[in-house]
Order: sequence, then structure tokens, then C-alpha cells
Amino acid sequence: MSRLEALFRELSARDGRALIAYLAVGDPDLETSLRLAEVVVDAGADALELGVPYSDPLADGPTIQAAGQRALAAGFRLDDLFRAVAHLRARLSVPLLAMTYVNPVLQRGAGRFAAELARAGGDGLLVPDLPPEEAGELRAASREAGLDFIPFLAPTSTDERMRLAAEVGSGFVYCVSVTGVTGARRRLPAEVTSFLARVRARVPLPVAVGFGVSTPASAARLRPCADAIVVGSALVAEIGRGGGEAAVARRMRRRVRQLKAALAPGRALARPGVGVVDSVEAAEVDSRKPSDSDR
Repeated sequence: MSRLEALFRELSARDGRALIAYLAVGDPDLETSLRLAEVVVDAGADALELGVPYSDPLADGPTIQAAGQRALAAGFRLDDLFRAVAHLRARLSVPLLAMTYVNPVLQRGAGRFAAELARAGGDGLLVPDLPPEEAGELRAASREAGLDFIPFLAPTSTDERMRLAAEVGSGFVYCVSVTGVTGARRRLPAEVTSFLARVRARVPLPVAVGFGVSTPASAARLRPCADAIVVGSALVAEIGRGGGEAAVARRMRRRVRQLKAALAPGRALARPGVGVVDSVEAAEVDSRKPSDSDR
């Protein structure tokens, strides 16, 4: 049984929901990013999505783009991903997922990339710019290496695309709550609940939702519809705020604890079908600075 499967089984048994935290490897530098990853897990994150900094991040909005640029400026190289996973696996038991665009995978080679990630202790792989119709090689390499290959679906996904995602995917399905790139938005569409219901009816995998989820209120409102939420910019923005590592860690710890508390049983704040408010101001109440509401 994979770590992801074990996590979702354990949570399902007690009506729990997973909080998946996204951080860019190497932001603001490799050593600090590793310490902050341990902070968010200690605060309650159930899994880590480790982003690979990339020069052309098509799916990412300004906050995560800035994180990638900080990491690249600090000297991030692809080998740092595998070193980071190995370092964290020696210290953490939670699932460790790598999020990358397809070009770094192709440059390394699908088989080699998957094998190195698995050997380091990784559990899964997410590639947002690789459609399921073209995922055969990497999916096969992931399966051979013992990794979960996690597909993406959007509100515009057809029933056929959902069927393909179910065929190629494992671990969970990542549902993008809105179309387009990540970015600041005041409200997730009311249709997100019907979208998630469509996915549940067609894909026999746990459902995670990201893009636009950054506040405890939005997490609680999505709780009845999903098995997990993915939060990135609300955490990554704290690194951009600066103030020293200790201050960043305190702010990130507080955010994670609030989000995890909002996912506790009995904490749903709205009926299915009600619009999910996710204001930028609420997401950044501590800093009074705008940021992406993001994965």
C-alpha cells in the first residue's frame, strides 16, 4: 500500500480530510526550504507537494512564479529536488510529492526521473502541463518505480478526459477549482461543487482540490466536496514577505494550523452549491499585501 493510499484510508475511517501543502524547493534557498517544509508538517500538513522551480511555469501565478525565481537565483538545480526528497524522507513519514513541468522530466528522461524520485523516497508525481492522452510513458515509468501518477482535471474537463484520468492516475485526482493560471480572485465559482461531484461520479480516486483555496473559510466550505485541499500561495507568500526565517516559520505554522482546524469533522461552513468566498484580503490578513489565492 502506498503512503497516499494509507493516508486517505486512515482519514476516511475518521471522516478526516487531508491538507496538502505546496512549497517550492529551494525557496528562498535549499536549506531554508527544507526546514520550512518540516515546520508545515509539524503544524499539521498531511502531505507535501514539492514544486520544481522552472523558468516558464505556465500554470502558476505571480506568487509561485516569484518563489521559483528566488530558488533559481539561489542556484536551484534539478538534482536538488532529489536531495531535498531524500533529506525530508529521512525525517518525515508523510507522502512527498514532486510537482514539475514536463520539460525537466524529458530532459532527465522519464524513466530516470521517476527512478531517482522513488529512490530518494518520493511517493508521487504531478505534471500539470502533461495531458493524460500523452502521459503513457511517464505513467508507465512512475508505475515501474512505485510512484503514484496524479492526474489533473479542470471544470472544463469532459467525461472522456475524466475517464482517461481515471485510467492513468493513482493516489488521487487533482481538481483545479478554476480555469486558467493561478492568481488572485475574490470568489471561487459556485459551480466548483457540481464539478467535484462530477469527478467523484466518474473517477474512483480520492479527490483533492486546489487553485483558489487559501483561507480556513474556503477550506471548510470545500470539506463536504473533497478528500483533500491543496494550499500553496498562502504559504509561499509568507516567504516573500520576509522578516527572517523564525518569523516566516511562525506565520506558516499559524496558517497551517488554522487550515487544518477548518478541515476537522463538523467544520463545514456552507451547503454544497453555495459560492465559496476566498478573498485576497482574508488570505493575507496578517500582511495586508495581495497574493495569489492558489493551490
